[in-house]
Amino acid sequence: MNNKRLHFSFILLLLSASSFANVKSNDEGKNIFSSRCASCHNINIKVVGPALAGINERHNIDWIIKFVHSSQSLVKSNDKSAVELFNQFKIVMPDHPDLSADQIKSIIEYVKTESSKKASENVRVVKPSQLQPNYLPISITNFGFFGSYVALVIVLVAIMVLAVKVKELERNKVSGDDVK
Repeated sequence: MNNKRLHFSFILLLLSASSFANVKSNDEGKNIFSSRCASCHNINIKVVGPALAGINERHNIDWIIKFVHSSQSLVKSNDKSAVELFNQFKIVMPDHPDLSADQIKSIIEYVKTESSKKASENVRVVKPSQLQPNYLPISITNFGFFGSYVALVIVLVAIMVLAVKVKELERNKVSGDDVK
C-alpha cells in the first residue's frame, strides 16, 4: 500500500514538474517573441514578415532553427522555401545565432499555443440592428450643456458691465469730472 502511494506521489511530482516546465517554456517563448520577433511578425497576420501561425506544419523544426540562425545562408544555398520567402517579402530577416535551439522551440510552442487560442475563440462580430449616434442630443436634462451656456451668458454680461464702467471712467477723466 505504501509502495503504491510512493509511486503515485512520484508520478504526480513528475507530471506537475513537466507542466511547470511547459509554462516556463511558454513564458520564455512569449518573452523572446515579444523582444525579437514581434516587430516584424504577428501570429495570425502578415506584417513585415509572414504570419507565424502553423509554422511548425509548414516547415520542420531543424529547418526553422537554421532559418532563424541565418536566413540568408539558406537563401544562398538555394533552399526552395527560404528563397520563396525572401522573394515574397523582399526583406532580409536578421540573423539570431545567439538563440539556442531550445529557445527557438519555445518560441514555436508559444506561437502554437497562441494560434490555437485564436482559432478556438472564433468570436463573431455582430453588427447592431440600430446604429447609435456618436453625439448627445440637446435636452433639458443635459446639465453640462445648460450649465456651460449659463456660465457663458454670465461672463458676457460681466464683460459688458466692465466695458461700460471703463468707458464711463474714460469720459470722466477726459471731461475732468470727479469720479463718483
